[in-house]
Amino acid sequence: MRLRRNAAGHNMEETGIDLAPMLDFVLNLLIFFIITAVFAKEIGLTVSRPNPSNAEKKEAGNIVVTIDGTGDIWIDKKVVDVRQVRAAIERLHAQKPDDSVVVVAEKGAHTGVLVQVIDQVRQGGIQSVSIAASERVG
Repeated sequence: MRLRRNAAGHNMEETGIDLAPMLDFVLNLLIFFIITAVFAKEIGLTVSRPNPSNAEKKEAGNIVVTIDGTGDIWIDKKVVDVRQVRAAIERLHAQKPDDSVVVVAEKGAHTGVLVQVIDQVRQGGIQSVSIAASERVG
């Protein structure tokens, strides 16, 4: 360090901030995070989204089953009970065997009713069931 003399003639040492320890600390943190980032594995699912260019166009129609917020089940513009879903699906599937089933559930619909409807549809002979959500049915 350099010495200075003040007006009284005394020697004074020039003071300053030593940055070397702080730089050492920052470099150690950087090395630590680089090393730990190599060993950190993210757990997740890979989602493959459908590409519109390779989508299939289906000529057949759909059998639409709607569940509103109150739990009412609508098939073919009629309110049906959960126990009647299977018979209605079997009837509609016999009329149009190429049709698929889409279950449209309103936002406030109970999940239990949705699961029961899907079970009834599968028991009615259709294994491929699509699910759609709607803010408000109708």
